[in-house]
Amino acid sequence: MTTGMWWFLGAAVGQLVLAAVLLRARSQERPELPPQALALLRGGPRAAVVVALVALHQRGAVAAGRRGTIRANGGAGRTRDPLQLGVHRSLQRALTLRLLATRPKARQALDALRAELGRTGLIRPPGRHRTARVLLVCVLLTVAVGLLVTGVSGPALALGAVPVLAAAALLSVPPTTRAARRLLDGLRARHPLPARRQEVTEAKDVLLYVALYGDPALTLFLPHFSRDGGLLGRDAHREDGYATGRGLNPDSGFTCTGATPD
Repeated sequence: MTTGMWWFLGAAVGQLVLAAVLLRARSQERPELPPQALALLRGGPRAAVVVALVALHQRGAVAAGRRGTIRANGGAGRTRDPLQLGVHRSLQRALTLRLLATRPKARQALDALRAELGRTGLIRPPGRHRTARVLLVCVLLTVAVGLLVTGVSGPALALGAVPVLAAAALLSVPPTTRAARRLLDGLRARHPLPARRQEVTEAKDVLLYVALYGDPALTLFLPHFSRDGGLLGRDAHREDGYATGRGLNPDSGFTCTGATPD
């Protein structure tokens, strides 16, 4: 193998090591997390916005609009939650869930929530995670360019495959850490989804179930609002994808303490 190829492999290994360092997250003591933070750990920004919408809907602040949209239905109520406020202030007109999650005020609140979770060691800091993924792509390109420029084959191909395979494996690392996945698993074990909505009487418990289970909890507790507001079905393949790295008769009314009927 030529000296030139060794230089390319050395650069690829250096990029690989730096990416691995960036993907490491320190586990720290953390306070009890609100439902929207748990939802973000499970399903990413979309899931967190859904929980914020459910909380607003419980206070009558939002309602389902036409053609699968959400609209404001008065003030945000007595809440200081940044995400709920950001979502409500983004509803100057009726929006689909996909568009709502991209509005500047909602995005700003989501970024702040992710940064907070990053400091707890439950999410890899977004900036470091993005940088690591760029470096991992550069590993693939560096090896490919090295093989093309030097024209080597045989043993060089086998040796070059090592950093390439390692980079491919690290590209599948999810934004959430192992501590976050253990936290979600523990909460699901302690709070299994009820079989009947009548078993739950507190609004805060509904938020917890929606945060932990997503669509199944929405269908159980808020079938009309979830269906008419376009919260179900779309992007369903992303359920739990944020946490794992993989793309992852209920029509009667329901009233819980502090909540409005669906």
